[in-house]
Amino acid sequence: MDAPVKLMPRRDPFRILVSAVLSTRTQDPVTAGASARLFRCAADASALARLATPRIQKLIFPVGFYRTKAKLLPRLARMLVEHWNGQTPETMAELLELPGVGRKVANIVLSQGYGLPAIAVDTHVQRISNRLDLVRTTRPINTELALMKILPRRHWKDWNHLLVALGQTVCRPRRPLCPACPVSRVCPKRGVPQTEQTKLEARGKKLERRTASGTSDI
Repeated sequence: MDAPVKLMPRRDPFRILVSAVLSTRTQDPVTAGASARLFRCAADASALARLATPRIQKLIFPVGFYRTKAKLLPRLARMLVEHWNGQTPETMAELLELPGVGRKVANIVLSQGYGLPAIAVDTHVQRISNRLDLVRTTRPINTELALMKILPRRHWKDWNHLLVALGQTVCRPRRPLCPACPVSRVCPKRGVPQTEQTKLEARGKKLERRTASGTSDI
């Protein structure tokens, strides 16, 4: 199962920044498609700053709040050109000055764009970190701070990427595919309803029996 996150740009801070802004309130495959269309017309900050808002709207539709994002993206690009010579900042404080950028987006840029130790907390990281009972939090900022205390610093930058891939393919919000999960045996499945856990355990045992008898098609 291929996770859509694999389609996101890697180690290009500008593209990661724009894609992360587009991803807010948007499903991952939609973000990937919108980003690809936009970057074909605006490969850097200077080009994006010159792009008209109606054109951006058409390129990024149907991402969530596409009209609002179409207005703020040229502003963001102009700030990059005027204050950072078209480059993407590599500090949390500077990134937070940009329109449409919060801690999640900033941490994605720092970790995926610059390889710096940072934990970006999106819906997948929030859900799975709690489901694994690593944290017991409801707010992303609290989740970020709690994870920073327990995860080795060398793993911070990869945590979001790993959990997004897991969340898109296996550890889904509803009806998670626990029998196919590589950490199922050690996962307490916190927050998964007991009835759902019983069904998952039955599916797992059935899969084991089929595998043992050589009849599994997986």
